[in-house]
Amino acid sequence: MNYNDNDPVCSLTKRVHWNVTVPAEAAGLRLDQAVPRLCTGLSRTQSRKIIDIGGVHVAGRRVRSCSRSVKEGEEIAVYCDGLPLVPFTLNADAILYHDTDIIALNKPAGIDTQPTPSRFQGTLYAALTELLIDPFRRHLEPSIGMVQRLDRDTSGVILFSISPRAHKPLTTAITTHAIGKTYLALVAGVVPPGTYEIKSLLARSHRDNCVRSISKGGKEAVTRYHRLAACDSCSLVAVTPITGRMHQIRVHLSEAGFPLLGDTRYGGPGQLGEMVISRHMLHAQQLEFLHPLTRQPLAITAPLAEDFQMLLNYYNLTDYSEVLC
Repeated sequence: MNYNDNDPVCSLTKRVHWNVTVPAEAAGLRLDQAVPRLCTGLSRTQSRKIIDIGGVHVAGRRVRSCSRSVKEGEEIAVYCDGLPLVPFTLNADAILYHDTDIIALNKPAGIDTQPTPSRFQGTLYAALTELLIDPFRRHLEPSIGMVQRLDRDTSGVILFSISPRAHKPLTTAITTHAIGKTYLALVAGVVPPGTYEIKSLLARSHRDNCVRSISKGGKEAVTRYHRLAACDSCSLVAVTPITGRMHQIRVHLSEAGFPLLGDTRYGGPGQLGEMVISRHMLHAQQLEFLHPLTRQPLAITAPLAEDFQMLLNYYNLTDYSEVLC
């Protein structure tokens, strides 16, 4: 991951959102002049960086040109997600598999998979676009199919199609559950030995944007998990999501009484003993599937993120080998 976290102008530490209307006295200003004038607390340097990564929207459309003039009455929305205000870039170490049709990456935690209101640059999709673009023909965007997504704070293997001929068969493999997925999760509590299956209907609440199991009207979700190792306060489990619903693993494990460490949104502890846990401890460990064109069997595994491995070492949960459910 390539971030300059030590630059004080490169980050705002809290999620912030401004909605402002351009007054007559600001009409004609450059966007990077109008934003700091109308949004209390933003410097011009910060405003330029937010514009550059795609966090400024004028009249409902993302604008990434600092020199664009604003007009009286225009609505400007500024989004800041609290992450560094610099583009995220990929290096060769992040590539787990790459051929002419597909690419698998080891996604770090803290990076959005796809563009959000706060940023286009700084997402995995944008970084992959930059990685694949032909430097001699930059006007030609690479063909990228986003066939799966990982939550911002989930680390691990993620797969993209990168040729038009691979988009449809890879999408079909995802929707028909032909791609086997294995996750590692650190959860609060002691999971009993054995393999378990959770099946429920999941739906997102508009009130708090959280996902929950409901009695009817939701989408079917099936999760299998089993314990790999445990200590007095937490457990390491291998998880296989049979379906791929939003927040499925996080919700199902929480409802089973074993929320992810760090997943405060779904009841997980943000601190366990002396250890402060800054994100939910979920890692996409492995994908198993047939290559969409050659039909060659592939098993792609992502090494653990440093913070995940550190917690395994701290709680002495490293004595495991088999991870598949």
